[in-house]
Amino acid sequence: MNRALSLFELNSLVREAIEEYVTDEYWVEAELASAHESGGHCYMELIQKEDGSNTPIARASARCWRSTWALLKPHFERETGQTLRGGLKVLLQVYPQFHENFGFSWIVTDIDPTYTLGDMARRRQEIIRRLKEEGVFDLNKELELPLFAQRIAVISSDSAAGYGDFCKQLSENKQGFKFAVELFSAVMQGEQVEQTVIAALNEINERREDFDCVVIIRGGGSTSDLSGFDTLALAENVANFPLPVITGIGHDRDESVLDMVSHTRVKTPTAAAAFLIEHLQDVYSLIVEAEEDVIRCVTDRLQKERLRIDRLIELLPKQLAAFLTAQHARLGRLIELLPRQTAACLTSQRGNLDLLAATMRSVLERRMLQENHRMEMLEHRADAVNPEKLLQRGYSITRSNGRVVRSPEQLKAGDEIETTMEKGTIKSVVTKS
Repeated sequence: MNRALSLFELNSLVREAIEEYVTDEYWVEAELASAHESGGHCYMELIQKEDGSNTPIARASARCWRSTWALLKPHFERETGQTLRGGLKVLLQVYPQFHENFGFSWIVTDIDPTYTLGDMARRRQEIIRRLKEEGVFDLNKELELPLFAQRIAVISSDSAAGYGDFCKQLSENKQGFKFAVELFSAVMQGEQVEQTVIAALNEINERREDFDCVVIIRGGGSTSDLSGFDTLALAENVANFPLPVITGIGHDRDESVLDMVSHTRVKTPTAAAAFLIEHLQDVYSLIVEAEEDVIRCVTDRLQKERLRIDRLIELLPKQLAAFLTAQHARLGRLIELLPRQTAACLTSQRGNLDLLAATMRSVLERRMLQENHRMEMLEHRADAVNPEKLLQRGYSITRSNGRVVRSPEQLKAGDEIETTMEKGTIKSVVTKS
């Protein structure tokens, strides 16, 4: 059995084998799982994912020493507008290095920024294609910015100078317009941009009735910090947002996907404030123009009515004279007709009176006959019930204390009664009832 090697000895053998047999430099395509600087050096974690999935099929460490990184970093950032960060795809020139203590690593000697630019462009175009397929790419642009957009929800870093410049620009506008600004804090550079900006949008959406629009701004920073605004999730949130979104996050030559889907894109925070002031100025100008139009219309109408009244005043005497003449003529005709119409009316009424008189006589005679007959009938009835007639026929009337006795129960022993008959009256005393 061969002698066991120490770990250092085994690692030394590996290092010697690599240095002897793998001596070339290689261009390698990979995705950065992570990248960070320490002591001027750049340390990277490289991965390769399986097509169509996020499952890594290869992984390796890479390092770029300080002397090389000092040259590669500014060139890469200037060309791509990005810092080297996780998620980017890169084309690196590397050679292998194995250290007994630190293990294996690829040493980076060059980076091709055009490869990363191509991948970034492909990713951006993919995001744009997805948004257009979903039908939301122009959705926020179709919203109407309210005429009086004065309640502003701002998404920015609370410590950013750009936010202060934005607020100062609004508060010191020469027109004296009043704006109500509320800040929703978010990270405006780095890997937390997407997460924090979406969280701020969600918070604003819960209170969307309190605001007229949303302004996303960042002050300063390099163009490499714009990468956080080129994500599908953030673009979808802004495109579907129910309020107009104004962005002021880039520079003159930079446009992020977020800028593309927003309602309005401006360069800087102060430009966003100027846009809102100008919008309100345009509305004020419309109001002034409308006021002038109203005044002009009212003035024209008053002038026309004044002219009409003047013409009426001029015509009034003539029309009044003509009216009086016509009324005099009508009155004359009525006076001429009055005697004839009066005579005709009297003749007609006299005939009516004669007819009524003749009719009245016959009616009265019939009524008198009817009433005489009724009186005779009433006399016969009254005579039939005359008490004297009843007494003559043999009936009598008994009274007690002046009251007619109708039943024996009305009397008691000792009562005095008076009986009236045809020929006289008898007084009696009741002995038994």
